[in-house]
Amino acid sequence: MSDIPKIHSIKKTDKETLLNWYRILFLGRTLDEKAPNYLKQAIGWSYHAPAAGHDGIQLAIGQVFDRNKDHLFPYYRDLVTNVSAGLTAEEIIYNGISKDADVAGGGRHMSNHFAKPEWNIHNVSSCTGNHTLHAVGVARAIKTYEAKGVAFSSQGESSVSEGYVYEAINGASKEHLPVVFVFQDNGYGISVPKKDQTANRKVAKNFEGFKNLRVMYCNGKDVFDSMNTMMEASKWAEENQKPVIVQANCVRIHSHSNSDRHDLYRDDNELGYVKEYDPLAKYQRLLIRYNRATEEELKAIEEDVAAEVKVAHRKGMAAPHPTPESIHDFVLPEPYVSTKYPDGTHQSDGEPQKLIQGLNETLKAEFRHNPDTYIWGQDIANKDKGGIFNVSKGMQQEFGKKRVFNAPIAEDFIMGTANGMVRYNKDIRVVVEGAEFADYFWPAMEQFVETTHEYWRTKGQFSPNITVRLASGGYIGGGLYHSQNIEGALSTFPGVRIVYPSYADDAAGLLRTCMRSEGMTVFMEPKALYNAPKAATPIPDDFEVPFGKARTRREGKDLTIFTYGNTTHMSVEVAEQLSKEGFGEIEVIDLRSLIPLDIEAVIASVKKTSKAMVVHEDKVFGGFGGEVAAQITSEAFEYLDAPVKRVGSTFTPVGFNRTLEAAVLPNNERIMEAAKELLAY
Repeated sequence: MSDIPKIHSIKKTDKETLLNWYRILFLGRTLDEKAPNYLKQAIGWSYHAPAAGHDGIQLAIGQVFDRNKDHLFPYYRDLVTNVSAGLTAEEIIYNGISKDADVAGGGRHMSNHFAKPEWNIHNVSSCTGNHTLHAVGVARAIKTYEAKGVAFSSQGESSVSEGYVYEAINGASKEHLPVVFVFQDNGYGISVPKKDQTANRKVAKNFEGFKNLRVMYCNGKDVFDSMNTMMEASKWAEENQKPVIVQANCVRIHSHSNSDRHDLYRDDNELGYVKEYDPLAKYQRLLIRYNRATEEELKAIEEDVAAEVKVAHRKGMAAPHPTPESIHDFVLPEPYVSTKYPDGTHQSDGEPQKLIQGLNETLKAEFRHNPDTYIWGQDIANKDKGGIFNVSKGMQQEFGKKRVFNAPIAEDFIMGTANGMVRYNKDIRVVVEGAEFADYFWPAMEQFVETTHEYWRTKGQFSPNITVRLASGGYIGGGLYHSQNIEGALSTFPGVRIVYPSYADDAAGLLRTCMRSEGMTVFMEPKALYNAPKAATPIPDDFEVPFGKARTRREGKDLTIFTYGNTTHMSVEVAEQLSKEGFGEIEVIDLRSLIPLDIEAVIASVKKTSKAMVVHEDKVFGGFGGEVAAQITSEAFEYLDAPVKRVGSTFTPVGFNRTLEAAVLPNNERIMEAAKELLAY
């Protein structure tokens, strides 16, 4: 500890500062102790994780944090941290009882999740420690833009057991990023003792072998040790552009939360010990013992705080709740709107380009259009290679390593740092290759789910402006983890758009719209069509395809096939063949956009043909086509002359062997057989 300057001490720190700290600590403790009363009276604060025992380190985090240049990611126990950073009693209570005036997000998150996005105090998840990745992402932006400041990730020591915390610290050390990870160590993860979490008594020791990382330890119960350590950590991280871990030894005076009973797993000796080491009581004793404050001065502060909290309580009780209908607000931000191509079609007759070329050239054009655009993922920037399929080929050479770079093989890290980096600047657009194949995306699902509700949870204060590219689908003999479709699963999450083009022009136009829009979009790329001549089309240089606009691929009057991706081409081929054979005229609607779905186009076509069939390569059971069929039945039942028919994969994984793959995936023969049955109905 000798390398940490002793800037603050009971003797050296000026009296005004000492009294201000006492006021912050007492205000934090008063609110902390008042919180359970709201629950008992059924007023609110249904979740409360007491901060008592963490007071020293939390005071220090909030005091060192500079809202003008730093970014703070507090966790659910950080009440005193937020008070120390400047949140008022009123703002704390609004959050605790979930009022519309809550600055964290208008009561849309669990109580005790304090934030103030306009001050760079970020609204974080209940998923313990997942904000470490967001802190790393915003630190990457700080470094990229050569700005001042650091990112603070505050968390409990047990959160360090999560894999994404290791990914975050590994990435921060690899990229030399100014992040301060604060582990508030109270010895327990709910009721699980630390010895059941890790072999090391101090979890920070697990990271001491990481290069470019400084690890510091402090007494989180002591105001001065905490303050000196946090000041040094912040200064060192900013000056050296490297990460720091601060492990602060704390005590948890109360239960983990209001739903926990610590007397069931802590004996009387331990319960007495933690109360004896109360940081607030210790600080009060020091002030009096060293004549830095009188009992009267402290009493006056306490009375002032009590009056402040009483006023804040009255305001909180009088403040309005969110209205029921407001739950539908801020699910997704408004997208970029095309004025030149409002329906997402064009009349260009230029030279046809392959789908992969359309993607590559659109990525490059958008990188030239917006210098605040970045792309990273696995294997995307290696000399002349650009991803496993070369979609990003040539981009690093043109735009440099700051904007185009490889990520570790850690899908959660790829998604989580994207969430973090776009927090720094609303102009930033991030494209990530979320996984080398769509079915490798599952390790990123924790961060994907997190990102889908960021805009809603913050009441529109933060929009994750991210395009997630995923090479999807079969017909390549890829087998497990290389040929599965996942759009049906992803479509169940509000707060994300999903598009799935079938032709080169739509791929280019949808990608441009994704990259210019606010919010997150999953861009599914049918990899079997990357170089397929049948998917090649002319592409206007500025082509744009709006979200939620289907495209008619073939006019018809006897049956409509609704489709997307690889099966669009099969459906068109089947329709042409059946027309030649005199079975009828089939209309083929290429959905292109799954979320939002062009339900108006769906209904209009069903009204026209009176028969509907949904075709896609995903499984029929649980696939996205089930939702399309349900929408048709719900919204256009009166126009139907027959049941809605579906064609897709059988309920089994897609096989690697070509014979097995062919037995699973839809093909022209199966689509034709189903169409004939429906036409004859």
